[in-house]
Amino acid sequence: MDKRYGSRVTDPKIDRIACPWLIRRFLDPRAQFLFVSPAEAADVAEKFDATPFDIEGVHWSHRGEFCTFDTMIEEFGIATGPLSHLAKIVRGADTDRLDLAPEAAGLLAASLGLSRMHRDDLAQLEAGMALYDAFYRWCRDATNEGHDWPSASSASKS
Repeated sequence: MDKRYGSRVTDPKIDRIACPWLIRRFLDPRAQFLFVSPAEAADVAEKFDATPFDIEGVHWSHRGEFCTFDTMIEEFGIATGPLSHLAKIVRGADTDRLDLAPEAAGLLAASLGLSRMHRDDLAQLEAGMALYDAFYRWCRDATNEGHDWPSASSASKS
């Protein structure tokens, strides 16, 4: 496949990292991404045969209350329980509706932190891949696991 995709602005944060993660992990591990300004998006997409995403008025974008990540999961037909759970977290963080999932605030904080750590958009994307891998694995394997330090038995001895 080796398809290129382009987003609307530099300094990607939530949806603009989540969507490339989704594409690379579930559709095309060799996909390349270009981050450009809104004014450049159409020309760059044409020049590089790229598919724009997360831009108003394009196919791969927000729809109603749903973000681009939701749109891609639906359109690519890859919805699973863990991806749907992750989509709710992404949607909450991306649309400032942190009440949708308790983890949305953590994703927002981590995403903003990554954006401060990396000036290069592609470096930020690569760092963000591990973040989304971790959130996905939590959605898939660890939602019932907790961490209780100090343990209940230690607390009762105090």
